[in-house]
Amino acid sequence: MSAVVKPQSEARRSPQPSPAALNAAAASFAALTDRLDYLGTEDIELVRRAYRFADEAHLGQLRNSGEPYITHPIAVAAQCAEWKLDAQALMAALLHDAIEDCGVTKSELIERFGAPVAELVDGLTKLDKLRFNTREENQAESFRKMLLAMARDVRVILVKLADRTHNMRTLDDAPREKWARISRETLEIYAPIAHRLGLNQTYRELQDLSFRHLRPWRYAVLAKAVAKARGRRRDLIQKVQQEVENAFAASEMSVRIAGREKTLYSIYRKMVEKHLSFAQVTDIYGFRLIVPTVISCYTGLGILHQMYKPLPGKFKDHIAIAKLNGYQSLHTTLVGPAGVNIEFQLRTEAMHVVAESGVAAHWLYKAADPATVATSDRLGAKWLQSLLDIQDETRDAAEFWDHVKVDLFPDAVYVFTPKSQIMALPRGATVVDFAYAIHSNIGDHTSAARINGDQVPLRTELKNGDVVEIITAPVSTPNPAWLGFVRTGRARSKIRHYLKTLAHAESEGLGEKLLAQALRAEGLGKLPEDDADHQQVWEKLLRFTGNRTRSELLTDIGLGKRIASIVAKRLMALLAERGAKPDALMLSRERFAASDGVSQGAVTLDGSENSSVRFALCCRPIPGDPIVGYLGHGEGLVVHTEECGVGQRLRYKDSERFFAVEWADDPVRTFEAGVVITVRNDKGVLARVAAALADAEADITHVEMADETPQDSTDLRFVIAVRDRTHLEAVLRAVRRTSSVLAAARMIPVP
Repeated sequence: MSAVVKPQSEARRSPQPSPAALNAAAASFAALTDRLDYLGTEDIELVRRAYRFADEAHLGQLRNSGEPYITHPIAVAAQCAEWKLDAQALMAALLHDAIEDCGVTKSELIERFGAPVAELVDGLTKLDKLRFNTREENQAESFRKMLLAMARDVRVILVKLADRTHNMRTLDDAPREKWARISRETLEIYAPIAHRLGLNQTYRELQDLSFRHLRPWRYAVLAKAVAKARGRRRDLIQKVQQEVENAFAASEMSVRIAGREKTLYSIYRKMVEKHLSFAQVTDIYGFRLIVPTVISCYTGLGILHQMYKPLPGKFKDHIAIAKLNGYQSLHTTLVGPAGVNIEFQLRTEAMHVVAESGVAAHWLYKAADPATVATSDRLGAKWLQSLLDIQDETRDAAEFWDHVKVDLFPDAVYVFTPKSQIMALPRGATVVDFAYAIHSNIGDHTSAARINGDQVPLRTELKNGDVVEIITAPVSTPNPAWLGFVRTGRARSKIRHYLKTLAHAESEGLGEKLLAQALRAEGLGKLPEDDADHQQVWEKLLRFTGNRTRSELLTDIGLGKRIASIVAKRLMALLAERGAKPDALMLSRERFAASDGVSQGAVTLDGSENSSVRFALCCRPIPGDPIVGYLGHGEGLVVHTEECGVGQRLRYKDSERFFAVEWADDPVRTFEAGVVITVRNDKGVLARVAAALADAEADITHVEMADETPQDSTDLRFVIAVRDRTHLEAVLRAVRRTSSVLAAARMIPVP
């Protein structure tokens, strides 16, 4: 928004502008009305009303250049008029800074111009800075607001991109210290959004303007080099153009030829990424051929390949397989006269409109070409819908923006389902991304995958042409480790949503257990039911704790945000008011059991608790160890061995957060234990020790060797998965019998 180029809030108040400045503003609006010939008389009058309102609202405000501020909204509206946007979008363009800078309210805009225009303006308005602690937090929340408004109405982002484009064109007038931040934001956020929506002309301009202000010296040097090269190659380009025109005329095929020059930023990026000098960048110039039909594109390709030799591996068919943003064209690089490489692009008129204007083609060709409109309407629609899907599962603004940024890049790979359906995914996407792209249920239950018939790990990156088959299982669920390699925002948000939901449910179950056992210490055998009889009791308890629901209270207890013993005492007091009395025998028994300093009865653990219970890495408890549970702040129940030094220090500081825990008779999984094995430095000793561990049915999950100069003996530290203490002792006995092993013992934490 224009606020990005404002000193303090850019809309700085000053004495009345000069008559010359006012005349310039009026002239700029007159130039705008000249472009509105595609609108009806009534619509033009609505735009005029919006201009008068905006002019009055911004009265006395100046841009950094000294011009009346109203010239900026007029310029934004003019860009929108270039895209032939409707009257509502033009009105929003004129009013886009009214809420943020002029104190105009949304309700006032609704009253004067209607709800649709007010919603567009509101979607373009940044959130109040006072609500946030940091610029990053404000930016993340403001972007989320804008992107969700865009997902509901794409005109929001079109007005925003027009706004940002004009601000970048006039950035020279802004204080120099703001150039880098604004240019970087444009390059990292707005240019990729423009590209993602197919607005390639705007995309290229934003990139070059950002480059000019971010790296002014490099931009100037490169611009000078390109101008020189343009002069040297002029004769060559004219010769190639003439030869191509003659060849197409001989084939009686109509064609419109236009020269195409690589943007300075794309040249610079190619030089940096491929470590090239300017002289080594050979495809600075090219030609774009606009032909009547799709068949003509392929016929024209044949004509070009008869004229000049094609460069192997440099042909791309984006007509048969369109890019993610809907771009369609044939690309081929040919060896022209004097051995110079020249790129040619062939496309139809409709493809050209979509390639340059993307989603804006909907308004540009609304009446002229329904097929173009249908294509443009599909552009980005899937991505825009995915924004709403991600929002449904992500309430944190920074996390939402993290998911969205992942999808804001142009490169793609094209892969096939077993039924030969083609799917486009971002470059670097994995098997799991593919599974979630098909359906979230497929992703959630992915257990294995095959690529081109061969079984592969789930983290395998996909390549163009891969045939991908997903194998699912009802018992399979998303793994937190997947977040380390998935590439798409959709997959990332679905996995996080599943894990959060799972953690919430498990924490609620743990909280219910802890509260029930805390009630036993108060002499009550079980938790009151959530029914009509106890509704008032629960309502009073929730008012006491500040929670909205019983489920939320139990979850907070399970996460350690509420102490079960305090909640239990309050609940017992509320029940006592209704005549409930504690069981004297139970009260005595529980108090006797708590005499060792642990506050409540035992929670039984069998290893199926997942994220609600964690086993401390400092002592790595296993079944058979005497254990205690510590209810950390917001991290669920953490289990330590009784002799663990970390656990003992925590108990000394925070004894009310400790709970007695005990092992179930039949744990459902293995548990990790640390062992240290001292060995002679013989050849093959590590392999023999690993084999001994495997023979004893212990899985190795981690191994570490002492980082020291070679000596006669060394320590090998393993983390192994065992069933219980008995199993661990059997494993250690088996290892001690191995040749070259001097000693083997469990790693015990120092108190």
